[in-house]
Amino acid sequence: MKIAFISDIHGNAIALDAVLENLKRNLVDKVCVLGDLCYRGPEPKRSLDLIRSLDTDVIKGNADEWVVRGVREGEVPGKALELMNEERNWTVTRLDQEDLDYLQSLPTELKFEHGGISIYAYHATPESLFEVVLPDAADSDLEAKLMQKESSQLYVYAHIHKPYIRYINGKIIMNIGSVGLPFDGVAKASYGLVEIEDGNIRTSIQRVSFNQEKVVELYHHENYPNAEMMSGVIRNGKL
Repeated sequence: MKIAFISDIHGNAIALDAVLENLKRNLVDKVCVLGDLCYRGPEPKRSLDLIRSLDTDVIKGNADEWVVRGVREGEVPGKALELMNEERNWTVTRLDQEDLDYLQSLPTELKFEHGGISIYAYHATPESLFEVVLPDAADSDLEAKLMQKESSQLYVYAHIHKPYIRYINGKIIMNIGSVGLPFDGVAKASYGLVEIEDGNIRTSIQRVSFNQEKVVELYHHENYPNAEMMSGVIRNGKL
């Protein structure tokens, strides 16, 4: 059984196309989507439609919450608040009410078991869509923030756009990075692949190339409010 965890598409449908094609080539059996579907990219509607067409488990991320109700003071640096709401408003104009209702209705966690392996997935932490838990956090912090709510063998999250895999007390924590906006300096889409067979488990981070310059072209063609900065992220894989 091959299970792919994808997240943080952020309206980059070109990167999502590349990842979905990669999933087909890897003969993935199941796809789970961990949020942040359409905000901050040039193709919010197409990205959301692609995700919905998968007819699979999807949970909510902080950016999905922002699309629904706006970015609030204290959730981002003060100097970025006005611009990020401008980006949010641009995104909303590309969606319809059904899309907003869909984002509003998404659950915030995913729990299941396969082949004797229990899996617990969420966007940022089990208690928050917004809290940041970085790859270099102490084991004690990872346990306290990511592993306390549910007892599982594998914990999967997204949000930070920096993929990694850690092992603590015989359990696995995996951050799957970002399909649309990688922040770790590798300008390729990332996703997490979990392979389960006969009670054994193998985890890996997959990196997928996509047409960066086409994405940059779309930011400008669609008059995205923050096109220059977002184009730099796409080209360099970091803020």
